[in-house]
Amino acid sequence: MATVELRFSALPEHVRTARLVAAAVARRAGVDEAVLDEVRLAVGEACSRAVGLHQHGDISAPVKVLLIEEEKQFSIEVGDEAPHAVPGGRPPGDGPGGAGVETEEDEMGLAVISGLVDDVEVSAGEHGGSIRMRWPTAPPGVLLA
Repeated sequence: MATVELRFSALPEHVRTARLVAAAVARRAGVDEAVLDEVRLAVGEACSRAVGLHQHGDISAPVKVLLIEEEKQFSIEVGDEAPHAVPGGRPPGDGPGGAGVETEEDEMGLAVISGLVDDVEVSAGEHGGSIRMRWPTAPPGVLLA
C-alpha cells in the first residue's frame, strides 16, 4: 500500500494544488482516465469544505489529504480538525448566531461529493472529521470498462 500525504494551510488558494496532486496520483494508481475529472472535482469540494470549516472555526491546523493506493482501489481521505456535532449533542455554533449558513454549505458540499463518487464515507466527531472517497483501479496496461 503506497500513501502520499499532503498537508496545507487552510487557505482557498491551496485547494487547486490539492486537486492537481490528487489527479496525478490517481492517474499513476490506475484510476480510469474518464473518471479523473470527477476525482479532481470531488477532492476540490472536500478540500474547500475542510478549508471553510477551519476558517469558520479559526483553526490554525493544516488540512490533511491522504492519497492511498491499494490493490484494485485508490482512496483519498480529506481530514479536518473542526469540531462536529456528536450524536445526541448540539452542533458546534448552534444557538444564537449559530452555523446556519455554514451548515447549508456543508450539506451542499457533501451532496456534490456524493453525486460525483459512488463510494464515500463521511465521519465526524468533536475532534474533527474526514471524507474518504474510493475509486477502482486497474493494473498498468489494463483498461477499466
